[in-house]
Amino acid sequence: MSQGKAPSEEMSFWDHLEVLRGTLFRSLVAVALFTVVIFCLKGFVFEGIILAPARADFFLYRLLGIDFSMQLVNIDLTAQFFIHLKTSIALGFILSFPYICYEVWKFIAPALYDNERKTVRGAFLFAGGLFYLGVAVGYAIVLPVTLNFFEGYSVSDSVANTISLQSYISLFTSMVLMFGIVFEFPTVILVLSKFGLITKQTLRKYRRHAVVVILILAAIITPADPFSMFVAALPLYLLYEGSVLVCKSGDEEDDDGDGEAAARAPRAEGRTGGRAKRKN
Repeated sequence: MSQGKAPSEEMSFWDHLEVLRGTLFRSLVAVALFTVVIFCLKGFVFEGIILAPARADFFLYRLLGIDFSMQLVNIDLTAQFFIHLKTSIALGFILSFPYICYEVWKFIAPALYDNERKTVRGAFLFAGGLFYLGVAVGYAIVLPVTLNFFEGYSVSDSVANTISLQSYISLFTSMVLMFGIVFEFPTVILVLSKFGLITKQTLRKYRRHAVVVILILAAIITPADPFSMFVAALPLYLLYEGSVLVCKSGDEEDDDGDGEAAARAPRAEGRTGGRAKRKN
């Protein structure tokens, strides 16, 4: 397969370092801008989004008929300000994720061959949507189920749960970001498949092993009650099956290789025939 490099001049190590510095700087500026916007929208962000899963009128509780509400308290004088700041930074990163992917793509694109560039470009476009899908699943489904379990769990009736704002925000950010990152799995599989490092047959062969790993991850992410584990494991398993669908099979790779060889053969014969005629 013809693999022509993208037209770019040779760059020294310091040139690459300078380009990387610009990539990091622009990415940080994007995160900072979104952080400032979110910080200024404190009422809407906290009341309408972040604290919504702690209230009884959250859509999942009404859909499942769950009677749930959580009273949060603050026990540190400065905690609310720093929680506001840290949460704004986390949400700023989430909102700027597509732009960060774009900056990373611009940085690595000149080092790729033409065919590799098409593959990686498609994967980066795919990555943004999957990240937000993972964030949505973590926020709208897994987080409320986890909150409902932990709020109602007690080692003794004499011990009442008093949930701090700090612990709630910690669980919120870790759950949302974790699912956003985990949902990038099909993107990684797509790239590895295009480069011939993994095939559909491989994923199918180790499907049972993957199910065990998914159940372990679900047990780590959520509490150990069966319903919560199922809620967390189901989207992860569907994610794995989606990865199987986007992955190229070994037969397809062989067909591509045969097609490329067949396409090169007439050109090679033409060049050989031309040389023979000139010799005669």
